[in-house]
Amino acid sequence: MASLLESINEPAQLRQLQRTELPQLAEELRAWLLDSVSRTGGHLSSNLGTVELTIALHYVFNTPHDRLVWDVGHQTYPHKILTGRRERMASLRQLGGLSGFPQRSESEYDSFGTAHSSTSISAALGMAMAARQKGEDRKAVAIIGDGAMTAGMAFEALNNAGVADCNLLVILNDNDMSISPPVGALNRYLAQLMSGQFYAAAKSVGKNVLKVAPPLFELAKRFEEGAKGMVVPATLFEKFGFNYIGPIDGHDLNSLVPTLENIRHLKGPQFLHVVTKKGQGYKLAEADPVAYHGPGKFDPAVGITKPATPPKTTFTQVFGQWLCDMAEQDPRLVGITPAMREGSGMVEFEKRFPGRYHDVGIAEQHAVTFAAGLACEGLKPVLAIYSTFLQRGYDQLVHDVALQNLPVVFALDRAGLVGADGATHAGAYDIAYLRCIPNMSVACPADENECRKLLTTAFEQDHPVAVRYPRGAGAGVATDTGLASLPFGKGEVRLEGKGVAILAFGTLLQPALEAAARLGATVVNMRWVKPLDTALLLDVAERHEALVTLEEGAVMGGAGGAVAEALHAAGVLKPLLQLGLRDEFIEHGDPAKLLALQGLDAPGIEHAIRTRFAGLVERVVPSLKVVG
Repeated sequence: MASLLESINEPAQLRQLQRTELPQLAEELRAWLLDSVSRTGGHLSSNLGTVELTIALHYVFNTPHDRLVWDVGHQTYPHKILTGRRERMASLRQLGGLSGFPQRSESEYDSFGTAHSSTSISAALGMAMAARQKGEDRKAVAIIGDGAMTAGMAFEALNNAGVADCNLLVILNDNDMSISPPVGALNRYLAQLMSGQFYAAAKSVGKNVLKVAPPLFELAKRFEEGAKGMVVPATLFEKFGFNYIGPIDGHDLNSLVPTLENIRHLKGPQFLHVVTKKGQGYKLAEADPVAYHGPGKFDPAVGITKPATPPKTTFTQVFGQWLCDMAEQDPRLVGITPAMREGSGMVEFEKRFPGRYHDVGIAEQHAVTFAAGLACEGLKPVLAIYSTFLQRGYDQLVHDVALQNLPVVFALDRAGLVGADGATHAGAYDIAYLRCIPNMSVACPADENECRKLLTTAFEQDHPVAVRYPRGAGAGVATDTGLASLPFGKGEVRLEGKGVAILAFGTLLQPALEAAARLGATVVNMRWVKPLDTALLLDVAERHEALVTLEEGAVMGGAGGAVAEALHAAGVLKPLLQLGLRDEFIEHGDPAKLLALQGLDAPGIEHAIRTRFAGLVERVVPSLKVVG
């Protein structure tokens, strides 16, 4: 049998197929997707679940003229394959390769960049309103799933869209439940009927006729809602002003295509409820969609296997163990996550302390203020949140936590570069956006053991403290079993040298030590961005001719800026080189390669110092004494 998938390099070719050929295409696409992701790693379960939906959308709508906005963006691999990027999938999430998310610069079919959740309805509404204003006949479709409907922004957009005079289709890709019995032949028929022109026209005429007799109109309205309620979920979305259709089987092309064709001709805001299954078509992913959400490379015939040698302990695991140990000791501790239980290392905590575990869904703003409310009542909340996601709750961080000086611990995972997820997930800005807030403190552990101890230090404070740590493993430093803390706001000298002093904030301490060994430089493990250890800084400045700050975060507004401000306030004039992430968005790739490209590996650090302080380095005789 000839391959249909290999004949399709753009959706226009897909639209030339007979509808009877689409199931074969879906089978080929799913098999190709599984093989491809197993070779590169990436998001799998969610993409296996959107194969038929993606085919149906590109088959019915005139893309890219019609706009598709995917939310969240990690369900778009089938979309990428059908829009001319099949051969580039081998480069997925690699340096210089395809992004794991929609990216406007990558393809005209990526109407909007979506990697954080719950933005699609707002963006698609903007596109629909723009089409109306410009007099263009185009459709805007928001495909929202993977729990993204739990965020307030999605409902803010629904509230606006329901009263907007434009043609918008919102598709809820409901993949958190299996297909239930009502989603069958009868429901398919009803969905197609309710999306048809006759139903829409009859409904409109009926309303106009009955409005002259209010009692009859109200009776008919109640009957319609009651009748719909027997076969579809509650009429919540119709209360927002949408015409609700569904739920329908998102893996049944004989249901999807005609329903979408009917909806395409309807005017005003439409809401289609589609039920899909994560991991569809691959039994191992169906059975454990969480494990196959974002796997590395694996053999599809065998599935994910444990590595032969145990991997290093990650910072996330260090946090998870600390959280359980501290909860065992202090009953006031409560743990919060905005839908990142596995990613934030809270699986064991949920098992052991279910009454003190709170997953609030993809709702970062709510998560921060919820933590504030708990703190008001004497509890000690720990919010485990990715650095890039805390950005979404910034006003709440300022207004609800810091302004009231509440003791919330922010465990900031994925600080710094994150590798394959790229610019949208990089924790590049937390130092800059946190240190400017009164009452906030910011700690930067250099290794796994410091991370555990600084978490304890943060928990002991009576004001908000953030502890930032990177994705993955550190230097492999063994962690203590107790709950010892480190002095609040104090750093330490790790290597005594001459001439140049490197002030390292966080895990870049390791390459700093390597570079210093060849430069004869001093290395200081600063640990805290705020409060800055000013006494240590001024002592080091007095004994050295030049200073270098080093951080895995944005240079602009970062820890280097804090050092410069402190020196200026003390009237100290010293040459200062600030090393960190440059003023640019850093795309996906291997983290070590990305750091090297930023000049933040040991050779890059050494080169930058030799270039800036050439004469000084040449005078210094490497005479090193390791301390600490």
